Amino acid sequence: MQAAPRAGLSVNANAGRIVQRILTQADALRCQVSIGDGGERRVDCGAAVTGCLELGRLLGEICMGGLGTVQIAGASPVEKWPLSVVVHATDPVISCLGSQYAGWTISEEASGFFALGSGPARALSRVEDLYKELGYADHHDEAVLVIEGDKAPPSSVARLVAEKCGIPTKDLTILFAPTWSLAGTVQIGARVLEVALHKAHELHFPLDNIKDGYGIAPLAPPIPDFVKSMGRTNDGIIYGGRVQLFVTGGDQQAQELAEKLPSSGSAAYGKPFAEIFAEVEGDFYKIDPMLFSPAVVTVSNLDTGRSFRAGKLAPDIVDASFA
Repeated sequence: MQAAPRAGLSVNANAGRIVQRILTQADALRCQVSIGDGGERRVDCGAAVTGCLELGRLLGEICMGGLGTVQIAGASPVEKWPLSVVVHATDPVISCLGSQYAGWTISEEASGFFALGSGPARALSRVEDLYKELGYADHHDEAVLVIEGDKAPPSSVARLVAEKCGIPTKDLTILFAPTWSLAGTVQIGARVLEVALHKAHELHFPLDNIKDGYGIAPLAPPIPDFVKSMGRTNDGIIYGGRVQLFVTGGDQQAQELAEKLPSSGSAAYGKPFAEIFAEVEGDFYKIDPMLFSPAVVTVSNLDTGRSFRAGKLAPDIVDASFA
């Protein structure tokens, strides 16, 4: 089935407005803007620059296609870590799955470049089968792509991305930040709601029944080590994240979703993520995908007024990982 566009809803147009805000405040946000050989705009948010938490917050909202808010709060689900990333999505399915999810595999053999693309450009390219289910396609003359990494793709890859999006390369903006940067740790923490939506999709819960969503995860302190930083950001969500979904439908369906969503349902649960990663010898795809979800989930049924809660926080694991 061919996805049909939602009238008047453009995640790229929304994200473009946030990009313009970053460009006008580039010095204050400690990011670096450059133009590639193909005319693409590249925004370094934490590789060769320091960046900042506010830049990460804006990067998180760009990933969500401007359909959600990302805040840094002075309270956390885990007592010893005072800051958290708080996410709310007004259209969680399109915001989280249609934009934020890092579902676009971008690679080029000649240059050896490989990355997972996230953000609103995905909804223009629609190279993923997921869009056949979402019933959404964006139509805009500019595209915004976000990459978790320490370098921008070469211009040959930017041209390929632009071609898939149906736009000139000069109308493509690529923002990138490594996991271990200030901005990177915020934008990854802001995925606490997205992983819940992705798991709900994997559990075959009707996406049309998910109407609103909220999530919070402790903010992982950056560390200049890729594996350790990946471990910390994942642990913040898996062992310290909380999500509330507002759904419609029957109570049995809502209760089953609440019971199956938390990370504690995975056989891999119980160890710091970096340790799990080492056990599979760095093969990310050998990790149980059901592990990637928040620690605690509440599902509230708008049709009946009942709420269902499951999961548990594991502050000791978060403390050990963040220390």
